[in-house]
Amino acid sequence: VENAMCRFVLYLGPEITLDQLITEPRNSIIHQSHHAEHREEPLNGDGFGIAWYAHDLSPEPALFRSIQPAWNNMNLRHLARVTRSSCLLAHVRAASPGLGVSESNCHPFRAGRYAFMHNGYVTGFQQIKRDLRRELSDTAYAQIAGSTDSEHIFALLQDQLDLDHASHDTTALAAALGDAIAAVSHRIKVSEIEDDSHLNLAITDGQRAVVTRHVAPGHEANSLFVHRGARYRCEDGLCRMDAPNEPGGAVLVASEPLSDDPGWEAVPVNHLVRIETDRHVTIEPIPGLS
Repeated sequence: VENAMCRFVLYLGPEITLDQLITEPRNSIIHQSHHAEHREEPLNGDGFGIAWYAHDLSPEPALFRSIQPAWNNMNLRHLARVTRSSCLLAHVRAASPGLGVSESNCHPFRAGRYAFMHNGYVTGFQQIKRDLRRELSDTAYAQIAGSTDSEHIFALLQDQLDLDHASHDTTALAAALGDAIAAVSHRIKVSEIEDDSHLNLAITDGQRAVVTRHVAPGHEANSLFVHRGARYRCEDGLCRMDAPNEPGGAVLVASEPLSDDPGWEAVPVNHLVRIETDRHVTIEPIPGLS
């Protein structure tokens, strides 16, 4: 049974230190690596990764990935304590059967100024991988360093958006994600595979982001939540969003709520979250799905 679910969190807002996502919240991403609360299998120990943006130094994100379980990496804890950013992504991995545990298979992935991560799996990926690769440009194909279904989806997006050289508004990013989901679903269908794919996908350029919550018809979707407000802060072991639901401040999109404060909102199934540069949030159906 293909059951890689993983957990992830994306943050956009005023600068915070990485530990406000990684270690400090009651249900931090490190906690979710060994005791996820919205999965039947609580372990996500097949590696981790973080991406963050230092806009004054580079438009491209920094990456730190490791095959170690997140709970067992002291370098992560030390780095998270002193690294600040206005756009952070963190991911803990539960590998799909047959897909190896290697650093190149750890999320997030990067192309140009974009960072991407995935929670879920593509049904029958080993059967359709060759066909998916045939559809890729040489540039996108050469970008694939690992063996995951996730990185192949990112390659599809790279072809649709020319991620190396351009910046795109959230409408274009949402359309590209919808097209990639449709392309994968079509390939599964023509291969006569029973589709139960889970495609919670997140892409950002450090200024704006789009995150999907998708599942094939007739199946239960992976969890996804959004939290927005004036500012997200952790003090004395308590993490909260100031003025929840106030626009224009901070936005979190996460597989599970990180904290117990009010304002966490479940994203509807087969919808996406668009986060603009001014932190305005729109939740709407994924485009192009029939």
